[in-house]
Amino acid sequence: MQYRQLGQSGISVSVLSFGAWQLGDSEYWGASEESDPQAAVDAALDLGINLFDTAEMYGEGESERVLGKALGKRAGDVYIASKISPENCVRGRVRAACEASLRRLGRDYIDIYQIHWPFGQEAFGEVYGELESLRDEGKIRVIGVSNFGAHDLSDWMVKGTAVSNQLGYNLLFRAAEYRIIPECRKYGLGVLVYMPLMQGLLAGVWRTVSEIPMLRRRTRHFSALSGCTRHGEQGCEELLMQTLSQLREFADAIHVPAATVSLCWVSAQPGVSSVVIGARNPEQVRQNVQAADLNIGPAAIAQLNEITAPLKRQLGGNADMWKGSGASRIS
Repeated sequence: MQYRQLGQSGISVSVLSFGAWQLGDSEYWGASEESDPQAAVDAALDLGINLFDTAEMYGEGESERVLGKALGKRAGDVYIASKISPENCVRGRVRAACEASLRRLGRDYIDIYQIHWPFGQEAFGEVYGELESLRDEGKIRVIGVSNFGAHDLSDWMVKGTAVSNQLGYNLLFRAAEYRIIPECRKYGLGVLVYMPLMQGLLAGVWRTVSEIPMLRRRTRHFSALSGCTRHGEQGCEELLMQTLSQLREFADAIHVPAATVSLCWVSAQPGVSSVVIGARNPEQVRQNVQAADLNIGPAAIAQLNEITAPLKRQLGGNADMWKGSGASRIS
């Protein structure tokens, strides 16, 4: 396992981190007899993963509860990152939300406490003040943000500080490259990547749009005909499936699983500190961790960039995967 500095925090995190959403939200991810949270977390620990990511929003707190229980006495050996929902980013609710997360996690402090989505900019200073108080009391160690665009970041950094920005970023969705990642690097923020496999699309499992589960068809890649979208755009299913086909061919040619190739690519991108991988059982953890020590080289990176460039241009710089530019939550 490789380790990298998380921004300017002084915290060294594993290049692959463990995403606990799948452990505590069966309504979204579906019930599975193959799910084994304890074994998945144990495997992650044994393989050197030292950053575990969750949120109060995931399964209405169930993800935090399951993660806290699975880590048990080993929780003090790792870093835990959680997130506060935007509706709790108001005066008087920040502390209550943090303390509720601590109770569910069974912990005295949260290492990286992140704002899950941007909220009213006029309240940035007020909320930062409450986070700063929690940090002074030792209930959180450092402050991070998530889904903050370039404007969001510049406005936030006027009011306070952050060590990281967690972004949706993968071979099929490269909007963060236009302005957000350069802005993160300007302020010295580490980038934590979520959805590196595009919720399974980059694992090479599905060959046609109809095979993809409906709840995975909510992004701007899919048209309104999918029945799950809310972006009001045309979608780009044909280009998406063409791109996936080319990526599978590339992975087959170099004899590396498509998911591993995708994780190698995103972990090699400038500014990325750690890539959050979701897993429900130890085998999924072991498969994904193969990418931690594999360097596919600059020529392969360049070819993957070329394969996915048309899709990057089509989707543009709007970093909200689910809403169109007119209603984007990321600015």
